[in-house]
Amino acid sequence: MENQDINEESINNQEENTVQNDATSQDNVTATLSPEELLAEEKDRYIRLYAEFENYKKRTTKEKMEFFQYANQEMMVSMLGVLDDFERALKEIAKNGNPADLQGVELIYQKFKNKLTEKGLKTMEVKAGDSFDVDFHEAITQIPAPSEDLKGKIVDVIETGYTLGDKVIRFAKVVTGN
Repeated sequence: MENQDINEESINNQEENTVQNDATSQDNVTATLSPEELLAEEKDRYIRLYAEFENYKKRTTKEKMEFFQYANQEMMVSMLGVLDDFERALKEIAKNGNPADLQGVELIYQKFKNKLTEKGLKTMEVKAGDSFDVDFHEAITQIPAPSEDLKGKIVDVIETGYTLGDKVIRFAKVVTGN
C-alpha cells in the first residue's frame, strides 16, 4: 500500500514538473518573439477566442430553443389519453347516440385537438398496408397476413402515434402481418 502511495506521489510530481516546464518554455518563446510576431500571435488568440464565444452563443441559443420546444412534452403526453378518450366517445355516440350530442362532442374534440396542434403536436399518418418502421411504429402483435402483399407490413392500427416537433412522443401501436 505504501509503495502505491509513493508511486502516485511521484506521478503527481512528474505532472507538476511537466506543466511548469511547458509554462516556462512558452514564456521563453514569447520573450524571443519580435513585437510584430507577438502582435500576430495575440491577434490569432483573440480571433480564436472570439470564434469560440460565437459558437458558444449559437449552441446555447439552440439549446434554449430546443428546451422551449420540448418543455411541454410531458403535458402533451398526459393529454394524449384524453384525446384517445374523446375519439372513443365519438365512435360510441355515432353508433347509438343523439346527433345533437355527437355534434357537441365533436366541437369540443376539434377545439381540444386544434389547441394541441397549435403547440406542435402532430398526428402520425399510419394506415394498413404501410411499411413497418421501428422509428415510428410499435408492433403489438403479429398475425398471419391476410394477403401476400401485407407480409411484413402494417395490417391494423391499434393506437395513433404522435410527434411533437420532430420528436416521437408516442409510437403508433400496430399489428403486423407475418
